[in-house]
Amino acid sequence: MGTGGQVVSAVATVGVLLGGLWLLGDLLDTTPETVGPAVCSSSSDDLSPTGRGRVSGAQLCAALNRADLPELLGTPTEQAVIASGSENESTWFDGTRTVTPEATVELDTYTVEISASYEDLPVAEAVGYLGSGVETRKVLGHSAALYSGRTIGISFRLDGSDPQSAPGGVSRQLLVATDAKDSGSTFELVIYRQDSQIPDDAALFRVAEKVLPTLPGWKPAT
Repeated sequence: MGTGGQVVSAVATVGVLLGGLWLLGDLLDTTPETVGPAVCSSSSDDLSPTGRGRVSGAQLCAALNRADLPELLGTPTEQAVIASGSENESTWFDGTRTVTPEATVELDTYTVEISASYEDLPVAEAVGYLGSGVETRKVLGHSAALYSGRTIGISFRLDGSDPQSAPGGVSRQLLVATDAKDSGSTFELVIYRQDSQIPDDAALFRVAEKVLPTLPGWKPAT
């Protein structure tokens, strides 16, 4: 999800639609009345970024998985069903090692993702790689870019045959500089809907304005 990775491999967000798991959930007979909101899980503790102002996947998840997230998304009766944070490690051709912290919180209607990038690519430069539909914005006084991506739907069959993939819905993605000077570090928020309808931009900005100031490395505009 890091901006540098998006520039190299083209912008895409993968939304996984596990049809068979919905059936399994029905068989387990769990309901919102008996199951509380998901608690953040972490799959990689040893890759956490180091350095002043940097954030880990666990910290991103804790900030994103807030009690008022359903209300910010416009779905106040829902709750988080999946919440996780991790660090995605990449090794480039020259041996450079990059660690991208990221987190995901999934509700019945929306999935929200957040990541951090420390690859010295300012928002002003990243705009040139994000496609013709990108819009320059400001979020809490910081440079930002709003653009669209495309999810991929993957269905699993109970008969054991190979999974099938197909184009999914639209994701809305917001890249925001961590400081008002747009020095090169960024946070990125992504939202998409499970029903493949177009996400609400207002919901994306509400989440950004509440979550970003709580993250390590965020520097308020003066």
